[in-house]
Amino acid sequence: MEKGTVNSLEGSTKKGTREMSYKDALTDANTKLAGYSNVRFVGYGLKKGRALGTLKNVKDEQILEMPVAENLMMGVAIGMALTGLKPVVFVERMDFLMNAMDALVNHLDKINDISNGEFNPKVIIRCIVGNVTKPLYTGATHTQDYTSALREMTDIPVYSVLNKDFAKTAYELAMTRNKSCIIVEYKDLM
Repeated sequence: MEKGTVNSLEGSTKKGTREMSYKDALTDANTKLAGYSNVRFVGYGLKKGRALGTLKNVKDEQILEMPVAENLMMGVAIGMALTGLKPVVFVERMDFLMNAMDALVNHLDKINDISNGEFNPKVIIRCIVGNVTKPLYTGATHTQDYTSALREMTDIPVYSVLNKDFAKTAYELAMTRNKSCIIVEYKDLM
């Protein structure tokens, strides 16, 4: 698909003969994002774990494996966006997005204003709120949801994917709107 073209994330709610799950919907949405030639996936553990399996259909060439350094990942993504790419930053635990707040709040959120509109990097930030109700509870430092705080601190839209039906909509909005956004997913729903 050519850079800048719009790819609809419309799709069936069924996958094969079984009902599509929350994880299936996220996988489908990310697979469709990968259909854009300018999309790159940035994060740690992506080539091995494939973002909890949701990037299983994404080519290695579209994945930039990073060290566990969230502020660095965000800074690299902003730089990539300034060159015309559309990076999707995967932060496995929303709690650790706090490590990227300088780049997120002081740079990504403000760069359009402080450059008088010259720069408008578009980054999709994908973060996961860890599981509380499923087995192997990930603990208090892996389950915090900062959605409300992010909405207060930035002008960046924050989309909470609370069900499988909103997954495709959230990613379509993220891809087609002319600004960065944050997509919050919930591991308890996977």
